[in-house]
Amino acid sequence: MRRSGELSAPASAAPLPGAAPAAPAKSDWATLRRLFPYLWQYKWRVLAALAFMVGAKLANVSVPLLLKDLVDSLSFKPGDPAAVLVVPAGLLVAYGLLRLSTSLFTELRELVFAKATQGAARSIALQTFEHLHALSLRFHLERQTGGMTRDIERGVRGIESLISYSLYSIVPTLIEVTLVLTILAVKFDAWFAWITIAALVVYIFFTVTVTEWRTKFRREANEFDSAAHTKAVDSLLNYETVKYFNNEGFEARRYDESLEKLRRSRLKSQTTLSLLNTGQQLIIAVGLVAILWRATQGVVAGRMTLGDLVMINAFMIQLYIPLNFLGVLYREIKQSLVDLDKMFTLMEKEREVADAPGAKPLAGLHQPAVRFEHVNFFYEPARQILHDVSFEIPAGKTVAVVGPSGSGKSTLARLMYRFYDVQDGRITIAGQDIREVTQASVRQAIGIVPQDTVLFNDTVEYNIAYGRTGATRAEVEDAARAARIHGFIESTPRGYQTLVGERGLKLSGGEKQRVAIARTLLKNPPIIIFDEATSALDSANERAIQGELRATATGRTTLVIAHRLSTVVDAHEILVMEAGRIIERGTHAQLLGQGGRYADMWALQQQSAEQ
Repeated sequence: MRRSGELSAPASAAPLPGAAPAAPAKSDWATLRRLFPYLWQYKWRVLAALAFMVGAKLANVSVPLLLKDLVDSLSFKPGDPAAVLVVPAGLLVAYGLLRLSTSLFTELRELVFAKATQGAARSIALQTFEHLHALSLRFHLERQTGGMTRDIERGVRGIESLISYSLYSIVPTLIEVTLVLTILAVKFDAWFAWITIAALVVYIFFTVTVTEWRTKFRREANEFDSAAHTKAVDSLLNYETVKYFNNEGFEARRYDESLEKLRRSRLKSQTTLSLLNTGQQLIIAVGLVAILWRATQGVVAGRMTLGDLVMINAFMIQLYIPLNFLGVLYREIKQSLVDLDKMFTLMEKEREVADAPGAKPLAGLHQPAVRFEHVNFFYEPARQILHDVSFEIPAGKTVAVVGPSGSGKSTLARLMYRFYDVQDGRITIAGQDIREVTQASVRQAIGIVPQDTVLFNDTVEYNIAYGRTGATRAEVEDAARAARIHGFIESTPRGYQTLVGERGLKLSGGEKQRVAIARTLLKNPPIIIFDEATSALDSANERAIQGELRATATGRTTLVIAHRLSTVVDAHEILVMEAGRIIERGTHAQLLGQGGRYADMWALQQQSAEQ
């Protein structure tokens, strides 16, 4: 008998090549202990579901007992009026009521427990989602999105599968086995119970042993499944790059390699499944023949009635139908536990950047000053990024940072946002070390226009309003006007309801950057960071928006990170960085007068502009 759901069952994502080593899997009991508090929030529903489950099994076990009485009662002579009165009016009605009770209790159990199941799944998924957002930028730069989302998806499905297979299949079957063995041992001789127990023990031992052996093939299939999914997601996210280099065939071959490995591993899994099924059927057949042979002997010897034989046969059928799926149930429960453990492992990822105990919100933000005090920082110990960096952005003033790529300019913005913590020195806002206040308050106080703008696959209005959720349409339009994009939006057929596409790919680079500027203007923070904020704009729009940016920066503490020096000439102070060190500082005029690195960069850019 082929088991349904074998190939489409939830599968755990194994570690992918090149990924960090996975944490050792926890025991199944440890995973269940983690799940239990989420279910126990609905303890009355859990207890009610268990009561309905016991009721369903009592009714189910009573059916063969009543069937025995029904068969034994058919000893009337033909035409006896008592047969018509007693059998249909009594036993048949009771038989039908018991069958109905079994289904009724089962449905009530599922109805009552559904809220607990879905509630637990929702709580765990939400906590995982919130925890992932709380993890450091380093984690998100190193993650593999396809594999990680697969883990979350499987974890949520794993909760439902685990509860379904255990509470709705395994536990009821154990209850029924206990009841049946008790009835057989009490009502007949002990051999009926011993034959049944022996068949169950051999069946369970064989099933568990073969299933454990098959697990390596399932793990292999899961690994290739995750690898294929990750390659597909990564390739589709980088659709334009694939087109730029005409590599559709290359991407298809990479994806097909993973699919071919997946096909082979799934064939191995299917072959071993056939072996498992055949062995299970053989054990069931032997056990059933042995117990029916014993019952037939009893009927022939007069120790048992024909109704007893029918009852025992009905008991065996009721027992072996669910046991027939024990291999699938055991494997799916184990797989669900693995999937759930992987999601719990995501929840246990340590936050590289965490709020200090008792941290309070950032205060004094009317016109805050920002200070970098002897900051040293590295992403990896072998390569230091910032070396003893010290500077101040006075309250309401603008400080610009210029320098070649890789000099550490954008790292300053990441550290201000506290995506990472410095290894040495400190960063203060309004005189408060940002490591001693809440991250949420720090990020609420800062607005940024990044160099690489990524938009949500939603409307233009949604992406601008993301700067301050709950903003009115009029406020969104005012921000768009200030960013010089309102006219463009209005010229599109759907206006502010225009969809921007995945990562904003339907918009040009300049349009995306102006949406980012509008989003930050709408946030209206006391501290603003412009990280190459006009790099994707043409000269005319750049000059127009520079005026808006200068107006926006007025009265705000502003950090400008720029490559084009023409955008920073009005800054109160300009810092020139190279290899993670500040090598020059001063106003535009002072730096030109020094005739140093800044003056050389200015002369080179002026020559390029004239050409």
